[in-house]
Amino acid sequence: MATLEDVLATIDANQEEALARLFALLAIPSVSALPAHFPDCQRAADWLARELAELGFEAARRDTPGRPMVVGAAKAKTRDAPHVLFYGHYDVQPVDPLELWTTPPFEPRLADGPNGQRIVARGACDDKGQLMTFLEACRAFRSNGGLPCNVTVLFEGEEETGSPSLPAFLADNAKTLKADLALVCDTQMWSATTPAITTMLRGLVSEEVALRGPNRDLHSGLYGGAAVNPIHVLARVLADLRDADGVIALPGFYDGVEELPEEIAQQWRDLDFDETAFLGEVGLSTPAGEKGRSVLEMLWSRPTCDVNGIVGGYIGEGTKTVLPAKASAKVSFRLVGKQNPERIAQSFRAFVKARLPADVAAEFVSRGGSPAIAIAPRGEALRRARRALEAEWGKPAALVGSGGSIPVVATFKRELGMDSLLIGFGLDDDAIHSPNEKYERASFHKGARAWARVLAGFAA
Repeated sequence: MATLEDVLATIDANQEEALARLFALLAIPSVSALPAHFPDCQRAADWLARELAELGFEAARRDTPGRPMVVGAAKAKTRDAPHVLFYGHYDVQPVDPLELWTTPPFEPRLADGPNGQRIVARGACDDKGQLMTFLEACRAFRSNGGLPCNVTVLFEGEEETGSPSLPAFLADNAKTLKADLALVCDTQMWSATTPAITTMLRGLVSEEVALRGPNRDLHSGLYGGAAVNPIHVLARVLADLRDADGVIALPGFYDGVEELPEEIAQQWRDLDFDETAFLGEVGLSTPAGEKGRSVLEMLWSRPTCDVNGIVGGYIGEGTKTVLPAKASAKVSFRLVGKQNPERIAQSFRAFVKARLPADVAAEFVSRGGSPAIAIAPRGEALRRARRALEAEWGKPAALVGSGGSIPVVATFKRELGMDSLLIGFGLDDDAIHSPNEKYERASFHKGARAWARVLAGFAA
């Protein structure tokens, strides 16, 4: 009977073929945000369905009101094996600004880097390279007698546009998709040589507010001083959102925010994290969040309020002395603990309305919200996965938080009652969503080996 070492040897022997398969997927410009690329999203879905069928999965493209899903299922070689659902997404971000790419974004290539060769293309890390690590692990098991776990695969085509079709799809296909555990490969390692499991994800609330004053833009010489200026009002409101110590001033904002358990806090203190270097890489020197908190706390376990964009008045070349009729802002909140997204949105709207002078009205648009997610650090699945990652990299996997949000994790919990395990092999410098996105070839190779160890560990 084939052993795990046989499976790992198969992965090692087939690296060139695996790279060719990844390049074929990367060459499909599956940009879900642009209608011109909707047919390419279908092409990518069809490509993945064929790959899964070749691996012995019962697989099909499943059309939705938006971009297609891909669903596949394969049985384990033994009875009573655990059942996992693997999630990834084949859609990618737009490539703009195109002129900053060294080579065309959908012509994947290998380039040299400080950690060895790297794969450069849009989607190389987010998320085509990541999802293909899992498929390559499944391919190696198939070549050695079969999978150790029952595996269902769900590949989405709208992750980069907010997953609008996903909740209804999960609800309609709950029986097919429910498993013992969901595996999500859309996260990062702690470093190029240290694996990580993400145990905390911040939630997200996105709001847009527009303030309207006069019924048209006004000449500042004729009306300046007498007419209210919506930009001035908006600036005051936004400034009031945070105090001088970085504390968010919305009433009830910190309801459900708990202090970090000392066990986790100590683990984070033990990580080799250089705050100065982290900020220095982006041209900064001083943490700007809540005073008295470490940078890792600010990123992983504390909530935030950020103004993401402001528009108002004349923003073209030169000068136009105008009092604008309208000013607007996009504001986002990252949530932690048990903060309620709906209550945060309501508090923000009430906060704005309470600060409006006469003749100014507010309009709001919700851009959605999701709660924070925390994974029990002592769960059996996490323990086995951590042991598998340590076996591959030779050092313990860091248990880390994430400042970002992966809404599908909350959706799996809400729609399917299923916990998730977040294991990824990206690096901080992979430039996801940016020009010259890359994925380390070592991440692609060892990621496949790691998934093989994880699946074998679950089945042990």
